[in-house]
Amino acid sequence: MTAALRVLALTHAFPRWADDPVGLFVAQLALAVEREGVQTYVLAPSAPGLAARDTFRGLAVRRYRYAPTARETLAYTGTLSDQVRGSWAGRAAFVGMLASGVAAAVAEGRARDVHVIHAHWWLPGGLIGMVASRILGVPMITTSHGSDVRLATSPGAQRAFQWVAQASSAVTAVSSWLARAATERAGREVLVAPMPVFAEGFPPGPPQRPERLLFVGKLSEQKGLHHLLRALAMCRAKPTLEVVGAGRLDDSAVRALAAELGLADRIVWTPILSQPDLAVRYREAAALVIPAIDEGLGMTAIEAALSETPVIAFASGGLPDCVEDGRTGLLVPPGDVASLARAIDRVFDDEALARRWGRQGREFALGRFGADAVASLYAGLYRSAK
Repeated sequence: MTAALRVLALTHAFPRWADDPVGLFVAQLALAVEREGVQTYVLAPSAPGLAARDTFRGLAVRRYRYAPTARETLAYTGTLSDQVRGSWAGRAAFVGMLASGVAAAVAEGRARDVHVIHAHWWLPGGLIGMVASRILGVPMITTSHGSDVRLATSPGAQRAFQWVAQASSAVTAVSSWLARAATERAGREVLVAPMPVFAEGFPPGPPQRPERLLFVGKLSEQKGLHHLLRALAMCRAKPTLEVVGAGRLDDSAVRALAAELGLADRIVWTPILSQPDLAVRYREAAALVIPAIDEGLGMTAIEAALSETPVIAFASGGLPDCVEDGRTGLLVPPGDVASLARAIDRVFDDEALARRWGRQGREFALGRFGADAVASLYAGLYRSAK
């Protein structure tokens, strides 16, 4: 089908190879809206070893240079803001990213004759898109995914966010909590519009599950693995825990905590996994635990629900959008380790209840986050953009 509408997606996180999960949701949205007659072209920063042009699942991808090769480390790692704050070299690379990003967006926009720019994250994509959209004379939509809203707290950053928001035809956020925070900081209404999940990638697991918990994410303080470790030490149940995401950041502190709590022999530390491999882990877990504070949405909660795996999480950030307390899993007060421990024990105390939560979780996830529903929403935003 020939697409009637052409969109240029700006992102600093996008899969670098076939099974890379980094920024996969950006690609999933682009693939989903194809069903609505929308063709998406992707523009992302370069990184060592990446080609200037390639394709990902049929999507055309251009990656632009912005610094000497050794300094092109801002994208894809989730450490952009830390690198920029941490050194003058990082700040110089960031300035290069903005300048080169604008030039590349204008060139790609003209070459593709795009109708709309879609900036994922207001920083850096929204800043780049704000300038490029004016030069190209096309509207822009900006989507916040969480980390960028948390950055918009200082007066200077909030002002920049407001500039991007005012330059956007629409601003979206991937959860209700994030939309409320973004509305306050952007000074305009922010719409709730999640990213899609393709259900076929997460088939249901077996009814009987081993006594194993799963944690997925960067091992940053915000993701809260330390809360889960302390909860495990308090549980009556003695499940094993697989931690997926080890090695992305310095994890020596949480490993030391696990040893201090006597949990070292019950934890498997696993590096970041491809989506197919992660889907297997969901199906093998009795529950996914998300002890994060102020999580933007919680895509892992949706993926687990599709796998009929109950989710235990803090009632924080966007997670209440992903977990129906007492129906698809359990939500407990943020930071309350004792309540987290009791919720874990409840999963193992009543396996029939846990299985029911899993079945209801899949139904819930399909209805709210399925590819067709999300694609229709974003295609409508693209077509109405001015």
